[in-house]
Amino acid sequence: MDLGITGRVALVTGGDSGIGLATARLLLDEGARVVLTDQDAAALERAVADLGAGPDRLVPVLADLTVPAEVEALVARAHDAFGAPEILVHAAGVTGAQGLFHEIDDAGWARTIEVDLLAAVRVVRAVLGPMREAGRGRIVLLASEDGVQPYVDELPYCAAKAGVLSLAKGLSKAYGPEGVLVNAVSPAFIATPMTDAMMAERAEERGTDRDEAIASFLDEERPGMVLKRRGEPEEVASVIAFLVSERASFVTGSNYRVDSGSVATV
Repeated sequence: MDLGITGRVALVTGGDSGIGLATARLLLDEGARVVLTDQDAAALERAVADLGAGPDRLVPVLADLTVPAEVEALVARAHDAFGAPEILVHAAGVTGAQGLFHEIDDAGWARTIEVDLLAAVRVVRAVLGPMREAGRGRIVLLASEDGVQPYVDELPYCAAKAGVLSLAKGLSKAYGPEGVLVNAVSPAFIATPMTDAMMAERAEERGTDRDEAIASFLDEERPGMVLKRRGEPEEVASVIAFLVSERASFVTGSNYRVDSGSVATV
């Protein structure tokens, strides 16, 4: 299927691994030019080597999205390399502060919201102007099943992702009439470095291996995931690629769940 994005300029945040990296690979395969960003220089370098595209198709930019000046510099670098971004995939995020509500202090809440919500606000704000001027744009914000189905031991993350969903919906209403289409994608328990770390910690706590940690997590914590496995980043990237394509020209303000049925409602 031709997605109609050949030559389009795409900015992918959180692109050093996981969903961001898989999305960048798929967009490159579909002919887009990609600006890839993360704040880990070594990981970003590995990602670029893994993707194997030349500088005429792929440009890495190191940036901390919690720093407004670095966000502005990131978008300026994208513009210098390829022109104004026409596609934004915001995949950067962290698990953030964990524990029961009464165990998490203000600093834990602030850091999680800073990375998982306010970074999205900053990046969208930085790319929105040229999209509005051009009369077209595609924005996909990575949310989570947690945004509608919160878990008691990671409420800062859940609240931040609920904010991302509301942000995407509000942006779609505000800028859809100008040709900027905004959607969210909500994965659940994907095989990424973030969930690898979670499962390594679970395995250590239980004195077992990672496979057993994953199996027990699915049974005890995510019983709604009927496929009984972690998702693959590529399975999420496929949905993202559709949403930024010309094939999704009548889709905006939506939340696409890629969650193996984890969320209990329709």
